Parts: sequence; structure tokens; C-alpha cells
Amino acid sequence: MDMAVVELSRLQFALTAMYHFLFVPLTLGLSFMLVIMESIYVITGRPIWRVITRFWGRLFGINFVLGVATGLTMEFEFGTNWAYYAHYVGDIFGAPLAIEGLMAFFLEATMVGLMFFGWDKLSRVQHLGVTFLTALGTNLSALWILIANGWMQNPVGAVFNPETMRMEVTDFKAVLFNPVAQAKFVHTVSAGYVCAATFVVGVSAWYLLQGKWTNVARRSMMVAAAFGLASSLSVVVLGDESGYTLTDNQKMKLAAIEAMWQTEPAPAGLTVFGLPDVATRQTRFAIRVPYVLGLIATRSLSGQVTGIDDLVLKADERIRHGIVAYDAVEKLKVNRFDPAARATFERYKDDIGFALLLKRYVADPRQASNDQILHAAADTVPNVPVVFWLFRVMAGFGFALIAFFATAFWLASTHRLSTRWFLRLALVAMPLPWLAIEAGWMLAEIGRQPWAVDGVLPTFLGASSLTVPQVWTTIIGFTALYGALAVIEVRLMLASIGKGPIEHAHDHDVHGHDSVDGLAPLPAE
Repeated sequence: MDMAVVELSRLQFALTAMYHFLFVPLTLGLSFMLVIMESIYVITGRPIWRVITRFWGRLFGINFVLGVATGLTMEFEFGTNWAYYAHYVGDIFGAPLAIEGLMAFFLEATMVGLMFFGWDKLSRVQHLGVTFLTALGTNLSALWILIANGWMQNPVGAVFNPETMRMEVTDFKAVLFNPVAQAKFVHTVSAGYVCAATFVVGVSAWYLLQGKWTNVARRSMMVAAAFGLASSLSVVVLGDESGYTLTDNQKMKLAAIEAMWQTEPAPAGLTVFGLPDVATRQTRFAIRVPYVLGLIATRSLSGQVTGIDDLVLKADERIRHGIVAYDAVEKLKVNRFDPAARATFERYKDDIGFALLLKRYVADPRQASNDQILHAAADTVPNVPVVFWLFRVMAGFGFALIAFFATAFWLASTHRLSTRWFLRLALVAMPLPWLAIEAGWMLAEIGRQPWAVDGVLPTFLGASSLTVPQVWTTIIGFTALYGALAVIEVRLMLASIGKGPIEHAHDHDVHGHDSVDGLAPLPAE
């Protein structure tokens, strides 16, 4: 396999996935914020909450359309750029994607139409039910996608079949309730809620600074402040749970995040700051907090977090076991009833993926030299400095957003949301959740390398048989298309925000005060 094609295919998928993920978090969070806002409308009957719900629903709709448009292309990339991956693990990976389309996407796609066009056709309670189902479908989509991604991080409930030369499902329940997938889902969804809350606070702050739509802005900001505070706290708590799952399922990623080269006596300390040096296998200028990593990773003072060097030695052992399994598979190809080969395969089948790492250096893993085995074992270490800093960027922004929403909630509780320094801060804070989310996504995927499916299929084996010019053509095409979509998205969002929460000319008087459904302007608060 041409490694240039592999790296370019990774680049293409990263660009499309990161671009798509700009829209997903906002969709996840806004959908349930609409449920909250419309619930207040149904309970109180006050027309202003109908206006608030429809305004943020319009922004949700713009974002939803762009999210769908960018997400569809990604599923086709598995067939075009990652054909062997799709062949090798498609039985497992394809099932959650199919269920997502049948169960979740059809639900949200149907209900989103009723949500937008059913305001005058449905009762208040019926329309609220539609809005809730839209939010449910949106979040179920995320669940099934993250079940698929979680299986790539922790491939449970499946085994390699030497007769078909593919991975096959043995326990679909284990795939569904994969602990890594569940932890990723709740953590990712909570991050999306934070993203939407920050967006609502930021737009509302802009209105308050401009003195426009102040009644809508204040009410929106109060909802977003409470929703954002609860969500930002959840992100940290659920992120801790994600760290705990790494201890059993992705030890190398955990060690790389902490740049922990050697196994330390329990309980290990947490490195707050440092400069990982790959050459010397040390972290220079490290500032550490004792015991914290051990508590997070093992929930105890006695549990040990394994270092990178020891994990490389373990990988070396598993590669050698995998070679034995690979040899057994070759014998089973000749005689599938060979009892000795079958017994050997059953004993070492869990390590056959590690033998495939050798295909980067030699066509037949059984012919690998000791040096090649050592190189393959060293390949199991991801880019430590990149993973180390991605985690700290993500976590740093996460804690900053907790402080931001705590301040917002306090100001809302004391009726001081118009404090100008906070309103300016809200505008500056708007990009932070997106930066944290993108950093988290890169952390999850880069930290898994060199695996497409951890311990099962190396990334370089999963790519299609393409040429460098072919991949460059699609990268340039996607960049141009997505660049145009970005311009459209930004212009539509800015135009809708600039128009404000009005639907008819008589909904806004010459003084810029709010009015609702042709009623008199609402008094400024």
C-alpha cells in the first residue's frame, strides 16, 4: 500500500469529518433547547416564548440542512477511500449506520418538517411533541454513529472468521452496550449542549449590546445559562468516565495523553503542563498533581497506569502471537478441517491484528525479522506530543466554559445579564466549544493510531487502491464544495440573526422593541 495514498485518504476524511462536526454539536444542543423553550410556551401560554422558539428553530433549521448535506458524503467515503476497511469490518460497522438511517434519521427528517410547518396545524401540545421527537431523532443519530465509532475504539462482540477472512458479529448486544461507545456518546452529546448554549448566549449578548430584541435576548440567555451550566458540568463528569474506560480498553492512548513513558508506582500523578520529548522519552518542565491520574484512571489508590515502554513490550509479544495465528489461518486456507491449525488459531486469534502491522514492512508477516517486529511494536505508539496537547486544549476550554456559564447563571439569577463586560465576553467565548470539540475529536482519532480498528485492522491496510492524483482531486473538490457551503451557512445564519425574531413587517416597531404577533411592543426590562 502506497503510504502517500493512506495519509491523503486520512487527510480527506479528517477534513470532511471535522467540517461536518462543526454543525452536529449545534444541532444536538439546539434541538433540546427548543424543547425547553417551547415547553415554557405551552405551560405559560405567553406569545413571546412562541416567537423565541420559532427564532432559534429557524437557526436550527439552517444548521440542520448543512449538517445533513455534509454528513452524507462521509458514509460514501468508506466505500470510495476505505474499501478494504468496509470489506473487512463492514458486517459490524455497517449495522449501526444502517440502524441510524432507518431509526433516527428518518424520524428527525420527518418530524423536522412538521416542526417548521405545523405551527398553525397542530395544537400546542402536539407541536411540542413533534419538537421533542425531532430532538430525540437528532440525538439518536449521534448514539448510533458513536456506537459505530466506539466499536472502532474498542472492538467487542466480534471475531475474525478465517473462512470468510472478515470480522463478523458474535454478540450484537456487546456492540450496542460497548462501554467506550456509551461513554463517548454522553460526553459528546453534553459537549454539543454546551456548544448550543454558548451560541445562544453569544447571539443574545449581541442583541443586548445593540439594544435590539432585548426581551427575547434576556429570556433566551436565561435558558441558555442554566442549560449551559448543567451541560458544562456534565462534560467534565462524563469526560472523567471516558478516562476511566481508557484504563481497560485503550491503555496506549491513556499513556500517550499523559506522556507517561515509564510505568509509575500507584497512584500515578497527573501532568498539568509539560513538554513531551520523544527523543529522550521524558516530559520536560513537567508540573504534576500527585495521585490524580491514578484516581481518575483506576478509581483507587492502588491501581496502576501502565507506561508507554511497557505497552510497547506487550505489543511486541502480541505481534509474535499474531504471527502464529496468521500461520494457522494460512494452513486453514489449505485445509479448513486441520484440527491442529484450528486449535492454534483459536488460542491466538485475538492477536492476529497485531501480525498485520508487519505488512507495512514485509508481505508475509511470517517472514518478518526481529528488527521489523520491533519497528511494528514501536508503531503502536501514537504521536505523543500532539495527543498530549490536544487533551489539554480540550480540557482547558472545558473548564473555562464551566466558569463562563457559572458567571452567566449568577448574573441571570441576580438580574444583571446586561452587564457589558460579560456581554463582550460572551461574544469572545462563542468559538471555544467548537475548538474544544474539534480538539477532542482529533484526540480520539489520532490517539487510536496506527489502528483503524484498535488491535484488529491497521489504518494503512484499510485504504482503497487509489492513486495520489485521484485522492488529491477529491480533496480539492471537497474543499471547494465545503468552502462554498461554509459561505452559504455563514451568510444565512448572519442574515437570520440580523433579521431578528420577526416573521412579518409589523412584528417590529421603529424603535427596535419586541412585539409579538402584531401586539403592542413589549416593554424593555
